[in-house]
Amino acid sequence: MKVRVSAVQYHLHRIHHFDDFKAQVMHYVKTAEEFDTDILLFPEFMTTQLLSMGKKDGSPMTIQDLPDFTESYISFFKDVATNRKLIVAAGTHVISEGGKLYNVAFMFQPDGTVSQQAKLHITPTEKKAWNMTEGNDVALFETEKGTIALLTCYDIEFPEVVRMVRAKGADLILCPSCTDNEQGFYRVRYCCHARAIENQIYVVNTGTVGALHEVDFMRSNYGQAALITPNDIPFPPRGIMVEGVLNQDMVVTGDLDLDLLYEVREKGSVRTWLDRRLDLYPSFQS
Repeated sequence: MKVRVSAVQYHLHRIHHFDDFKAQVMHYVKTAEEFDTDILLFPEFMTTQLLSMGKKDGSPMTIQDLPDFTESYISFFKDVATNRKLIVAAGTHVISEGGKLYNVAFMFQPDGTVSQQAKLHITPTEKKAWNMTEGNDVALFETEKGTIALLTCYDIEFPEVVRMVRAKGADLILCPSCTDNEQGFYRVRYCCHARAIENQIYVVNTGTVGALHEVDFMRSNYGQAALITPNDIPFPPRGIMVEGVLNQDMVVTGDLDLDLLYEVREKGSVRTWLDRRLDLYPSFQS
């Protein structure tokens, strides 16, 4: 089975109404539709753009205000997925539960299913500046286009959690990210490649571009989308099916062949999943 995936290099800039946000999202949705996309991925913290609207009294919004948009965010993307018959991984959105803030990746499916995965590993900035709380559960999402895991940005830098979702059956990891400099970007990007090689899976990564002058810690964004494969003969030599232009507002689209992935796991020049030394490190034996 081939799966066509589009990843959005989402351009952050000031908006004035929620309808402006919806219009920008629909631009990317319609672009993906023109390429007959099956799965559309948006980046981490894309909804911080809503904070640029400011409050009615002219004062700035903060991260504490972002959960106020949760109901509208979910309703909008649920309609997009069901009406457009598209699997939408709608980046991440900050929600509030029990008085705590969580950075949550959402997935919307054409049948109306809404799933979520809280970010498991929180960066020092997220903790100190935004008082974020880490999630504690790891989920897999069954779709018509395969078994998918949502691991956000910093999460991909921890091999253990990727081993876990691979052992549970994940073939594709969607990794929405948000990085503000080259070092952060390449840290995430190189880890995406490592996880694809280690686990013989596909990883799709994308990030925010542009700038939000009015929002703390979102004033600088450095991003690029890529569909990343294992490094073996049937795949591109650099393990990149397709990638975008750095820091440009665009949609990147490519095909991921699940049957080829299964074949390489059995007959590839290396078998990094099957050849694990479970006698030495017995965790995640599935």
